[in-house]
Amino acid sequence: MDIFTFPPLAWLLDTAYGALAGLSSLLEPLAGASAAALAVVLVTLLVRALLIPVGISQAKAEQTRARLAPRLRELQRRHKKNPERLQREMLALYRSENTSPFAGMLPVLAQAPVVGLLYTLFLRPEIAGHPNDLLTHDLFGAPLGTSLVHMLTAGPFQLPTLLAYGVLLIIVIVVADITRRVFTPPPTPGDDSPMGSPGMLRAMSALHYLTAVFAVFVPLAAALYLTVTVVWTLVQRVVLRRRHPLPEPARV
Repeated sequence: MDIFTFPPLAWLLDTAYGALAGLSSLLEPLAGASAAALAVVLVTLLVRALLIPVGISQAKAEQTRARLAPRLRELQRRHKKNPERLQREMLALYRSENTSPFAGMLPVLAQAPVVGLLYTLFLRPEIAGHPNDLLTHDLFGAPLGTSLVHMLTAGPFQLPTLLAYGVLLIIVIVVADITRRVFTPPPTPGDDSPMGSPGMLRAMSALHYLTAVFAVFVPLAAALYLTVTVVWTLVQRVVLRRRHPLPEPARV
């Protein structure tokens, strides 16, 4: 079943297509065949700019979680044999601080529809019954509607696509590594909670590279969106961390 035959979603997809195609036409004298790629970059920057207030709330939530971490560890130590009591106490603590363990997740959730629309726009040969002209655009010769996995498994092989994905993936992986090194908190001595276990810490560290894995499966246009997003996110986190620093860990 094609969900985009549902009238509201069909209208949304066609509207997004018209907006991106119109912006691409305006940029064509400047960027030529790569106008749609430049349009994707500008749309990404616009989306991220609109989410700046959410990013600020995310930084504040991270600051609050860091401040509450010692009290949470104490609750885990006291009630580790009573999971139900532990959950109640933790929720009560979050309520008393007017926050939640899920605070700050909105930026990720808010971007999911944008990535989904870009994925669909550069995947379908037709949009609302008319040809999808966005598929005629490329990024320095790499078609915006081709994914790296599709090219490698179904062909045809295209060197520009391989090079474009290579550059994007290098950027994403470097940003992920910087983010992991700068923003992953060091292990807390004496923390025997499940979240402090070596396996969990390794899993959380690996999550930083998940965007690179996801990028190889989506069309190049969506991979470009993800790349600009992770770079913006890193810069924004650095700036906001300076404005909302985490509390210094207690000295033992």
